[in-house]
Amino acid sequence: MSRLGDTSSEARFASFLKALAGVIGHADRAVPLRDYCTGLLMPAERKSVEPMAAVTAPSRVAAQHQSLLHFVGQSAWSDEVVLAKVRELTLPVVERSGPIEAWIIDDTSFPKKGRHSVGVTRQYSGQLGKQDNCQVAVSLSVATNAASLPVAYRLYLPQDWICRRTGPPIRPAARLRVRAAHRDYHLGEPRPEEWLLVQWPPEEKGPTKYWLSTLPEDIPFDRLVALAKLRWRIERDYQELKQELGLGHYEGRSWRGFHHHATLCIAAYAFLVAERATISPSGREAAQRTTSRLPAGDRPRGAPDQAGASRAELDRDRATTAYDRLGPQP
Repeated sequence: MSRLGDTSSEARFASFLKALAGVIGHADRAVPLRDYCTGLLMPAERKSVEPMAAVTAPSRVAAQHQSLLHFVGQSAWSDEVVLAKVRELTLPVVERSGPIEAWIIDDTSFPKKGRHSVGVTRQYSGQLGKQDNCQVAVSLSVATNAASLPVAYRLYLPQDWICRRTGPPIRPAARLRVRAAHRDYHLGEPRPEEWLLVQWPPEEKGPTKYWLSTLPEDIPFDRLVALAKLRWRIERDYQELKQELGLGHYEGRSWRGFHHHATLCIAAYAFLVAERATISPSGREAAQRTTSRLPAGDRPRGAPDQAGASRAELDRDRATTAYDRLGPQP
């Protein structure tokens, strides 16, 4: 994952943060905004408030910790307004390589040991592949042929919390036209035909995945497959957001703090996606990730293990040339 590596990139990052500061409210939020987003981009092992304070202000860790904690957990700035500004700043750059191909809704989970963080309950975790204590967030992402980016993000609030508050590529595959049944017993006429796309790996006894699609009847098969598998790109986004920018490292328990942290992670990630869009593929492949350590003697308070990306092993079969770019290489 690319980091800030030259003066021109740093200047663009400063300009990016200045634009975000213009919509975040009070002027005194500009400095913690800069420090928080900078901390997310620093190659530290964890991206929770305390270690980021140690990295961004090693000579005054305690004061910086309080400043960042207040900014992300209590300041009443709007996640929606900031994300709207992020879209305005980054999507034109991302779309230079091609138009938006799809809007994708997906979810990701954050396993939790306790039960007091907002939204935590026993529910299905895609990361764990079973039901367990976790938070689940839902995102809306846009995807072009070359890049993808979350543009909206919200924590799923289970029913028990509501009650508490109020009282990769497919091979081989087949497709056919079907009429989906949705228990429409009293429907006056049949539903329109849709595509049913089926994945059935040769080593499996039966099909493993299914997609229903309302794409046009004359769409080429490879195009249908490629669009169905764009969702894999969102899994890659989640992986990078979690492993590189600490999306799952927030240690607070509040609704506001959870969303503020996610918004800032997405803002920092959006900047990197826009920067990556300006680099040639050969230069992108040459970029190396570095790792740094916190200042000597600094040890953040205990926190859950770093969350990995959900469903990292989705794709097992080799991609064909037509859509190799949409999935991981074996």
